[in-house]
Amino acid sequence: MTEGDGTRPGTGIVHLLRATTAELALHSVRFADHHGMHATDVRALIALMDAARADEELTAGRLGTALGLNSAGTTAVIDRLERSGLVRRVRGRGDRRTVVVEVEERAVELGRAHFGPLIQRVAELFEGYDERERAAIQGFLEGVREAAAAEAD
Repeated sequence: MTEGDGTRPGTGIVHLLRATTAELALHSVRFADHHGMHATDVRALIALMDAARADEELTAGRLGTALGLNSAGTTAVIDRLERSGLVRRVRGRGDRRTVVVEVEERAVELGRAHFGPLIQRVAELFEGYDERERAAIQGFLEGVREAAAAEAD
């Protein structure tokens, strides 16, 4: 579909973004299938790795909120990942009464092995743009993420 066919400008980009999102989701599903996980387990690992990169602690409650799960569902995800040796429950750094969930190095290694080549290819693609273009791409993607998050509210 082209934008010259009477559709709003940007509609083609929206459809391309949807197709890209679907391909990325399938990539995650292949990872989950290969490692005997649920798709929610992969989403949990991603949330935990993102928190670790931001030097943030994630409690079970905050993880559940990020995943859209109730307490029982969150506990089931954490229990599965813990049994698989991919996460651990530890005491919080600031408040030792708090229990936080952290990823084990094994999870990072599995993720790097599966997702690393894709991340590398995308990073190389991104390097092909100048600084202004990269800023525009980043701003657009942040805006899309924020719009999608606002729809959830």
